[in-house]
Amino acid sequence: MSSLRLKLNPFARRLLLGLVVGLMIGYLCFGVYVWRAMHQPPEAFGRVMARLPGPVPFLLFPFETAWTHARAGRLRIGDPAPDFSLLKLDKSERVRLSVLNQQQPVVLVFGSYT
Repeated sequence: MSSLRLKLNPFARRLLLGLVVGLMIGYLCFGVYVWRAMHQPPEAFGRVMARLPGPVPFLLFPFETAWTHARAGRLRIGDPAPDFSLLKLDKSERVRLSVLNQQQPVVLVFGSYT
C-alpha cells in the first residue's frame, strides 16, 4: 500500500505551521473571551453577543456546556435567596425580595397558569 505524502519546502512548512498555530491561538482567545463574557451580568453578556456575527459562537465553541457551567450558580439547599428587585405589573414601583421577605414568607412561581 503506498502512502500519500505531500512534500513541502521549508518555507511552506513554516508558513503552514504558523497558520495552524495562529488559528489555535485565535480559537483559544475567542473561547476565553466568550467564557469571560458568560460570567458577566446578563446585560454585559448581551452586549458581547450582539457584536458577534450570527451563529459563530455556537458553531465554533461548546457554547451550551460553557453556558450551563457559567450560570450554574452556587446556591445550595437552605441558603437564603439572593436579593433582587422587580417592577410591578402596573409599573408604579419596584419591589425588593428582601423587603417582602421581612414581612411574610414569599413563594416565587415561575411558570404560567394558562
